[in-house]
Parts: sequence; structure tokens; C-alpha cells
Amino acid sequence: MTTDAYIYDAVRSPRGKGRKDGALHEVTSARLSIQMLNAIKERNGLEGHAVEDVIWGNVTQVMEQGGCLARTAVLGSDLDESIPGLSINRFCASGMEAVNLAANQVRGGAGHAYIAGGVEMMGRVPMGADGAAIAADPSLAMEQYFVPQGIGADIIATEYGFSRDDADAFAVESQRRAAQAWDENRFEKSIVTVRDQNGLPILAEDEYIRRGTDMQSLGALKAAFKEQGEVMPGFDKVALIKYPHLEKVNHIHHAGNSSGIVDGSAAVLIGSKEYGERMGLKPRARIKYSAKIGSDPTINLTGPVPVTEKMMAETGLKVSDFDLFEVNEAFSSVVLRFMQAFDADHDKINVNGGAIAMGHPLGATGAIIIGTLLDELERQDKELGMATLCVASGMGAATVLERV
Repeated sequence: MTTDAYIYDAVRSPRGKGRKDGALHEVTSARLSIQMLNAIKERNGLEGHAVEDVIWGNVTQVMEQGGCLARTAVLGSDLDESIPGLSINRFCASGMEAVNLAANQVRGGAGHAYIAGGVEMMGRVPMGADGAAIAADPSLAMEQYFVPQGIGADIIATEYGFSRDDADAFAVESQRRAAQAWDENRFEKSIVTVRDQNGLPILAEDEYIRRGTDMQSLGALKAAFKEQGEVMPGFDKVALIKYPHLEKVNHIHHAGNSSGIVDGSAAVLIGSKEYGERMGLKPRARIKYSAKIGSDPTINLTGPVPVTEKMMAETGLKVSDFDLFEVNEAFSSVVLRFMQAFDADHDKINVNGGAIAMGHPLGATGAIIIGTLLDELERQDKELGMATLCVASGMGAATVLERV
């Protein structure tokens, strides 16, 4: 007999620009994680061995993000040292997988409660610094027709007929929605102001947003992956071996319609109904379903479509049954393909903007969009929502929330 898993709380940091002049650059991965864990502890009165484990996602697990960062963060936090820590990596879905794993542990009776989430300090630990074999080992890369994710995004655009204007218009709307969400304080329930070692505030709002973005400003940007695809090292040729029906790859993505490189962290408190009653906590949503799936590793970023199809097959739910979706904006074409595949209404998708406007801190994003989805379900007084991401190396992940 399974036990339902509920979300009791969700917090996140604002996202800082992932570069040396970004507001969070002085904060280490461990320190930012610690602030999120402490926020969960303080907001929910967690004392002693209050949760079974901390499950923490981060993608580039080297340097300060190496070792078991989850356990490091627990030891540096105000949580009891009897709480262990587990670091996991499912690339961009790491934060979501941490939440899903925690929920499944609760369902299976392996502990009544968990803290799950993730972190990525992309300005301090550069993406790719781990020298992943799928990209660095030529024998593996050639076997899988490996191309960088930006090329994959452009392949999606080429395969499914999305133009540069389509991608730019989506990006402009993401910026508009994100600015409106901040202006209307839609994130205030979850945002934890990041502070320095003296307790002084460093960042209270997403730093990456570019207000006033329009089609003209995006139209002036150079396609970011054209040279990489066509000249050196010529990844388009690799892609066209895999997809010979395409005459060429149409390069439409650039910095303005792709997710931003940022620093950020998020944490979610998950527990059973019995746990909430014992702790005096009110559940906010039930984690109704979670899934993961492998997909084409060359085009790479189409995972939200097959994982949604898997969800529908296993639950009987239809896309039309959902009130809201969070589909991570790794690139414009990823969400455009999701909407095209399911004839999904954009008015229900990423209503507060997404990673194009606010950034994509790899290991944290999955947990961030789950929290954003929950907050928005409550704000709109809606019932059912799904968060989903594309994942590097060709995977997809999803989490379905049902408000209590």
C-alpha cells in the first residue's frame, strides 16, 4: 500500500547572472544551498531529525560542486547533523528528479519526509567543466551523433518548422510575462533573499530579466550556433548524417531566445500526510505523478513530448485536463514544439515567463519550476498542473501536482 506524498513548502533564491559581475558570484554553491535549507528549516520549524534525507541535484559536480554537496550543505546549515545528504545528477532535470525521488521514497514508506532541490553556480563552476564523456570521448560522441544542445534546438526548429520570428516572439513574451510577475509580486511566497556572510542582502530579485526586450532588439542578434554548426567543428554535418531528410539546419537561436546562464538554488519540503499532521503543517499539493524517459540524443531536447505522452498513457489524463504547465525554456523551440505537439494553449504555459527571461541554473531549475507551478496554481485557485523539462543526452522528466 502506497502513501501519498505532499509538498509542504517550496523556496528558491533569485537568479543571479552567471558571470563574474553577477550579484551572486561571491556566494559558493554550498553557501547558497545552505541558505535554502535554512529557509525551509525556519519556515517550517524543523528540529532534530526532522527529515529522512536531503536530496540535492547539481549538474557540474566538480570543484566546489564536487563531492557530496548535499551532505556538505546539511553540515553547514542549521539542520541536525543526523540528517544525511544525497547528491544526484540528471542534467537539467536534477532538481526535479530530486523532488520526484523524494516523493517516491515517501510513497514507498522509506521515511516520512525529505528536503529536495538543487543548485548550480554557473558563474563559478562553468558548464562542461566536468569533461563529460558523452561530449569529450570521440568514440562515444560519434556513435551517438553528438551535437551541442544549441544545435539540437536549431534542429528542432528545422524539423518542425519554427522560424526565427517564431522563436523571437516567444522570447519577447517570456520577458514580458516575467517582468509582469515581478511587478505583481507573484513570486513573493517563495523567494528567499540571498545574504552575504554579514547578513546583508545581496540579491532579492531575478537579475537576468531584460525589460523592454522587443523583436527589433532580438533581430539584431547573431545566430549563436551557426558558426559552430557550419564551420568549426561542423556539427551540422554530423546532424545531417542522422537526419538525411533535412537539407540543412536552420540556425535561429541566439542569446535572446535561449535560456540564460545564471546562479541559483531551490528547495522543496515533501512529506506524508501523517508527517504534516505531526508537525502541524498544511499540505499545499499532492505529487500525483512523476516520470522520466529517454529520447533521441542528437536532437536532444524533445523529451517533454514523449514524457507527456507517457504520463497520459499511464494516468489517463489529457493535456486539456491541466490548468497550468511549466515547460522549461531551455530554448524557444523546446516550448514551441511542446505546444505544437499537443495543440496546447500558450495562456496555460509559463504564465510568469521562464528561463529565457530569468535564467536556467541547471541543477536547480527542476525544483524552481515545481515551486513556481505550485504558487501559480494557488494564485489562480486552480487544481492540476504539470512541470516538465528537456534533459541533456536525450531525456525528459515530468511532475504532476494536484492542489489539496
